[in-house]
Amino acid sequence: MKKYLAECVGTFVLTFLGCGTAVALGCGSDTASIVGTAIAFGLAVVAMAYTIGGISGCHINPAITLGVFLSGRMDAKDCGMYIVFQIIGAVLAAAVLAGIVATDPSAVITTSTGANACTYGVTNGLIVEIVLTALFVLVVLGATAKTNGATNNFAGLAIGLSLILIHLVGIHFTGTSVNPARSIGPALFEGGKALTDLWVFIVGPLVGGALAAGIWKVIDE
Repeated sequence: MKKYLAECVGTFVLTFLGCGTAVALGCGSDTASIVGTAIAFGLAVVAMAYTIGGISGCHINPAITLGVFLSGRMDAKDCGMYIVFQIIGAVLAAAVLAGIVATDPSAVITTSTGANACTYGVTNGLIVEIVLTALFVLVVLGATAKTNGATNNFAGLAIGLSLILIHLVGIHFTGTSVNPARSIGPALFEGGKALTDLWVFIVGPLVGGALAAGIWKVIDE
């Protein structure tokens, strides 16, 4: 149970700090806000990797969990429970963020909760999310592989830095999800287009995660 709770806490931190930064900076309004949001998501992953990595492996992302499962590194029960607790953590984070936004008396912070949406249509969004998630999960699988020996000690840093790059590419197109839990939480509170497009940010990352597992099996054998 401890590892499931760790995933819940870790996903809460990722969603709250990442989406919270996006909201506070008005992500997408200028280059600085995009860069700041990308860095926030990456640093949140690094922080959690060295906080709960020893307990749960710090997936904090259903796409990563699926990739790890398909790679034969965890069983079906843990895979399912990880995903459930990740979603719970993201929903709780979005609820807190929505409460903060709703009670903010200033006009500086927007009414957004940092939810994702397909800026250029669902086809474009689906392709972007599949490709970016595949690249991200591939880094996770490789950085944490036993074959990498001592470099495993730096896995958290490698994963966090790669997530920054992933966001720098994807924010323009989808706001960058590569994480179904991170998208489900905010979409439930924002509604509208974020909720309509939510399926893209569930299907895309999961397909990308599965694709990454397949690629890793080929190059790791």
